[in-house]
Amino acid sequence: MALLIASFVGVAALSLQVHPGREIVAVAFPPWWSAQQTMLAAASADAALVRTTSLSSLLVVRPGDQEGLARLRKAGAWLVIDPQAISACFSQ
Repeated sequence: MALLIASFVGVAALSLQVHPGREIVAVAFPPWWSAQQTMLAAASADAALVRTTSLSSLLVVRPGDQEGLARLRKAGAWLVIDPQAISACFSQ
């Protein structure tokens, strides 16, 4: 059972990982945040909103520059995900 869980986590981590040089990323904020809080956090990190998803805590954004991902994490982002990996699951 432990091996099954470990392999699932490993495959998920590799498939959701952001590839270097991506201009657009999906960002997961805490699930208890409102849509307004997530958008304000993304805006405070100087990230342009590309689209929303069916989950209010998950946004697709374009970070401002090379330091954009670090600013998103400082603004409260938990995960930075490849947007193509989640597009079918969380599209609105």
